[in-house]
Order: sequence, then C-alpha cells, then structure tokens
Amino acid sequence: MEREMSQGINQEMTAVKSKRVIRNLRWWVLVLFLMGVTVNYITRNSLGILAPELKTSLGITTEQYSWIVGAFQLAYTVFQPLCGWLIDVIGLKLGFLICASLWALMCILHAGAGSWLHLAILRFLMGGAEAAATPANAKTLGEWFPKKERPVAAGWAGVGFSIGAMLAPPIIYFAHATFGWQGAFLFTGILALGWVILWWLFYHNPEQHPRLGKEELAFIKQDNEPPAVKLPFFTALKTVSKNKRFYGIAIPAFMAEPAWAVMSFWVPLYLAKEHGMDLKQIAMFAWLPFLAADLGSVASGYLTKLYVRWFGCTRVNSVVASSVTGAFLMISLAIVTLTRDPYITIVLISIGGFGHQIISCMLSALVVESFDKGQMATVNGMRGSCAWIASFIFSLIIGVTADKIGFNPLFIAMGFFDLIGAFFLIAFIAERRAKRA
Repeated sequence: MEREMSQGINQEMTAVKSKRVIRNLRWWVLVLFLMGVTVNYITRNSLGILAPELKTSLGITTEQYSWIVGAFQLAYTVFQPLCGWLIDVIGLKLGFLICASLWALMCILHAGAGSWLHLAILRFLMGGAEAAATPANAKTLGEWFPKKERPVAAGWAGVGFSIGAMLAPPIIYFAHATFGWQGAFLFTGILALGWVILWWLFYHNPEQHPRLGKEELAFIKQDNEPPAVKLPFFTALKTVSKNKRFYGIAIPAFMAEPAWAVMSFWVPLYLAKEHGMDLKQIAMFAWLPFLAADLGSVASGYLTKLYVRWFGCTRVNSVVASSVTGAFLMISLAIVTLTRDPYITIVLISIGGFGHQIISCMLSALVVESFDKGQMATVNGMRGSCAWIASFIFSLIIGVTADKIGFNPLFIAMGFFDLIGAFFLIAFIAERRAKRA
C-alpha cells in the first residue's frame, strides 16, 4: 500500500514537473536579459534627453556637461573588467542583480542633484554599476547558447542595447511633461528596480533552472566546453592580455565606441544647437537612430549566415565579414557634414546606428567564440573598457571643441574610425584558411 502511494506521488510529481518545462527556454532567458539592458539604456540616456533643460535649470556649460558625461564614461571604463570578473566568480544571477540594484538607486538620486558636480558624482557611481551590462551579455550567450547559435543570439541580445536608447526619448519626454526633470529620473529609476525583481525571481543557471528540459540542456551543452575556471582578478587580466586575439577585438571596439557615445549623449544637444529642435521635436526624431540600431542588431547574426552560404566563409570569418560591412556603413556619419536638412541628417545618423550595432554585436560574438566560459565576462568587460576609454576621450574633446569648431570635424572622424578598426579585426582575428568545424 505504501509502495503504491509512493509510486502515485512520484508519478504526480513527475507530471507536475513535466508541465513546468518551457520549450526553447534559452530564448525566453535572452528576452529577460534584453529587458534588463533595455532598462539600463533608458536610465543611461535620460541625461542626454534632458541635457538642454538641465543646462538651463542648473546653469551648466557645454564643457561642464562634457565632464558629467565623462564621469559616467570613466567609471564605465574602469569598472567593466571588475564587473566582468565579479560575474565570472560569483555567477551571473547574483553579480548582475547587485549591479542593477545599484544603478537603479543612483538614477533615483539624480532627482536631488543641484549642480553639475553633484550630477557628475552620481553619473560616476551609476556608470560603475551599469558597466556590468556588457560582460553580462557575453556570460548570458556563453551559458545559454551553443556555439552555432551564438552569432544570431548576440544579434538579438544587442537589441536591448539599442531599444532602450530608442524608447528613452518618448518615455523621458512624457515623464518630464508629467513630473518635471526630477520626476523623469525618479520614474526611470523605479522602472529599473522593477526589472531587478523580475531578474531575481526568474533567472537561474541552465543546470539549476526548474523549467529547463533535459533535451534543451543537452542542446545547450553540445559543444562539451570545459568547466569554467575561476581566476583571481589580476591573473585573469594578465592571461587575457597575452592573447593576440583580444587585441583584434579590443582595438575595433576602441574605434567604434565614440560614434555610439555621440548618439547616446550628444545627438539631442546637436539637434538642439545645430537644427534648433526643442525637446518635443527631439523626442519625435532622436529615437530613429536607435530603431535602426535595433534592426542592425537583429540583422547582424543572420548576415553571418549569408556570408557562410554565399561565400563559404568559416564561422569566424563570417562574423568578421559582417563587422566589416558595418564599418563601411559608418561612412554615412561623415556624409552628415554635407547636408543642412535635419531629416536627411537623422537618416544618415540612423544608417550609422545600423552599422555600429552590427559591429558591436559581432565583437560580442567573437568574444564568446574565442574565449572559454570562465573568461567570457572578464574579456567582454576588458573589451568594453577599451571602447569606453575612447568614448571618454571623445566626449571631453567634444566638450572643449564643439562650441568653437562645431560638430562637423567630429562626424568626419567617426565616419572613418571603424574602417581602421576593421583592419585590425582582419589582421588578428580572420582565419587565413578554412577550418573544419
């Protein structure tokens, strides 16, 4: 009798457990991560959207604004490797949870800022916490997807980095219209805290996820990659620094990031200054480059498949070829200097957004392609640091020169930076002969 009852209970538990399994769970996990990065970019870009009013309300000069932007970028630069190492060591769930909670709190505190220096300090602290997004991206791809799916998954993951920037202008505009600039910061910070709760409730590692089926777990693990090795922070940095392939990823990232920084932090100010747009007009048009960036993110992974099918490229070379394609599209930013039509300007910047996100997603794909799981977050953090060093320097240059020489020389530089990066990508990463999978 007891045995029959025990068998009945076990069968019932098995039936319940089978109902809990979600098919293609890895893509739902990617959606959850994408939501977090989307909120990350909404909180990040709130400053750029509100910049014209903040300059007036707090008496901030263009140079002082560049230091506020620079404070965020400096922290983002310094903390990316540290955040990546933290995520590698304590795990994606807890590491990303801690960082997301901090950036949400810092965004809320923006509402109490009374000067440019106060804003700069808050942006530095916020930048240090938000630096976790890039290494967490690589960790998510490495843990949840087999190698053959990672380029496409990287493309979809990249959507979060641009859709947040795309949604920021209308969200910030309506929050500002309803609550003022202080309320806009409060609203976005609370939005970020809401996502933190979702992450805590629903994210688990593949091996521990209660809703992941055995077949899908086997599919994720099909490459039989060795278990992650956890290294001390400086040992991890030293190991990565000795790998030539890292520089084939880091240098193109360095050349690419200034354009994205301009789109995130400076385009609203550029549209206000050069084309006389007010906050409502900026909200109507400033999101379009990020919509194009979303499309570039999605297209990037599928573009690799076309290079494999049409030209017989290896998996690595198809990723390199996609990135080089994005580099040529960036020339559109140089063409911005040839027009005074604000609508053509938006179109050209949007083409640049499309090209940039192809490059960014493919660099993330190369990180997970070239390094083992125990290094992925650290490597992507180091790549991000290289990128944001360039972003930080370029923002300071804009702050010092924009009022004197205008934005045109800067747009010309951004138009050709990525072609320089493409040279190093081909030299250090591209495979010289086909390799069997």
